[in-house]
Amino acid sequence: MNGITGLEEKIGYQFKNKRLLETALTHSSYANERHSPACQSYERLEFLGDSILGIVTADFLYHHEPELPEGRMTRLRAELVCETSLHKVALELGISEYMRLGRGEEHTGGRQRPSILADMVEAIIAAMYIDSGMDQAREFIMTRVLKDARIDDNHRTADYKTELQELVQRRSNQHISYELIGESGPDHCKTFTFQVCVNGLPVGEGSGRTGASCLTRTGDT
Repeated sequence: MNGITGLEEKIGYQFKNKRLLETALTHSSYANERHSPACQSYERLEFLGDSILGIVTADFLYHHEPELPEGRMTRLRAELVCETSLHKVALELGISEYMRLGRGEEHTGGRQRPSILADMVEAIIAAMYIDSGMDQAREFIMTRVLKDARIDDNHRTADYKTELQELVQRRSNQHISYELIGESGPDHCKTFTFQVCVNGLPVGEGSGRTGASCLTRTGDT
């Protein structure tokens, strides 16, 4: 493993307790080979970092998107902090250069495994939190993980069917259903029309080339 000073420079933070960063970069395969209580893997830090990342991202969405309902915020939070996003951060920081892996994990490509790299990003977040508190962890998350976060019109309106269901289900004893009421066109290119009902009463309809697409369009009506 290269000296962690280089990684600290990339992160933009100098750890007071260097062992925290070392632990965040230590895979269980490496720790198991050492057979020493002093050598711990990143797993406990990753557990904590996952929660810290979640609360910071939830706070970001709550304050920056005041019109989004809970269900949409939940899905957006999952999208913003998914493995793909964290893996991208790991690649930008070059974390693979600093990882401590066991021989077996090294030989099977663990150094490039997205899941491990993503977990180590969360472990680093926790290491910062323990070393300096929430403000430092939040700064890293905002500048690294959420720096490109954009809640555009595609995020807001891509799933009309789900939005409609969430709207209906805000009130108790509401039942939503969909019924195919028409189809047209040749077999290889049919257009389907569905009607949406709430408590058995028609409230709108939509058309599309597939059942899924016309159900999605139903929310427009």
